[in-house]
Amino acid sequence: MNSRSLLSICLVLLLGSALCCTATSVARADDDASQAVERRLYVATPGIRNYLEYGGHGLLVFDIDNGHRFIKRIPTGGVDANGRPLNVKGICASAETGRIYISTIRTLQCLDLVSEKLLWERTYEGGCDRMSLSPDGKVIYQPSFEKDHWHVLDAMTGDVIATIVPKSRAHNTVYGPDGRECYLAGLASPLLTVADTSTHTAARTVGPFSASIRPFTVNGSQTLCFVCVNGLLGFEVGDLRTGEKLHRIFVDGYQRGPVKRHGCPSHGIGLTPDESEIWVCDAHNRRMHIFDVTEMPPKQLESIEVRDEPGWITFSIDGTLAWPSSGDVIDVESRQIIATLTDEEGRAVGSEKLLEIDFVDGKPVRAGDQFGIGQIRERK
Repeated sequence: MNSRSLLSICLVLLLGSALCCTATSVARADDDASQAVERRLYVATPGIRNYLEYGGHGLLVFDIDNGHRFIKRIPTGGVDANGRPLNVKGICASAETGRIYISTIRTLQCLDLVSEKLLWERTYEGGCDRMSLSPDGKVIYQPSFEKDHWHVLDAMTGDVIATIVPKSRAHNTVYGPDGRECYLAGLASPLLTVADTSTHTAARTVGPFSASIRPFTVNGSQTLCFVCVNGLLGFEVGDLRTGEKLHRIFVDGYQRGPVKRHGCPSHGIGLTPDESEIWVCDAHNRRMHIFDVTEMPPKQLESIEVRDEPGWITFSIDGTLAWPSSGDVIDVESRQIIATLTDEEGRAVGSEKLLEIDFVDGKPVRAGDQFGIGQIRERK
């Protein structure tokens, strides 16, 4: 073989290698593009009692990474005989099953996250309140509307599989992150009922706290609960293992006063996913108060003013954003309000029933939670 032929072969091989690398790079770029995550905020409305002007009716979707731009309004059920929308009581979703659930005072709805179609809507004895979904998306603990009982539901069909009767005026519900326990709080009891999800029975209680429990959350290891109670501007801390109340925490520098909703000073509390902070609502002063919870008792850090009386708080999956029910979007690190939610007509949107859902190629891959539950799972 002469030198010219050898050179020609080398050039062909080099060109083929370059083309192969280029094709591989393009394929990888396409793969990366196909894996781009779309983060969306789902807001169920009407989600503030007696404030139907905040968001109207339906499931509103916002683009988290594009300034919380309004994307669309998904039609939902939940109306009375006259077509008037019923107040939404809760929201939960599962990326694994591709379903999102919305409760009103009378019904529970199940929608498909991809087709956005209503799969079913069912009524239950005693009505519905703020429910919680098991980590695998298969079971819902559905409180009645301030009655004696919780229904345990098959999340795929809505069928009742068990009933738990703490007689506490059922209201708020938090499914433990490990799926083994569910926590049940009623408007008429200072005790937090702990349900064993293997038997769907009440196993024990935590407390008593100083008054009836309102919104609450738990840490990821399910060792602590943080509860709002009637009459307190602040919160209390309980030990989920021993059942003891550990701390009563007051908000310093602010006074209690009249509120538009819920009748209690602090209605709404959430842990940042890294469990470094607790954020608690202050309706009268239109503030979110932030506490350091890396040590006990929690230490007050600072406060943020929001545009309306807050009655709920939750966080983005990555913990960088806070969403109070006022419709403000807060950067957790800087404490700055970086956006406010508005609908397709530019009207302010506020709701206590909202969560993040992430999509890849149009399919849900992660779902957040309405409760601001901690995400550190190791038990201490």
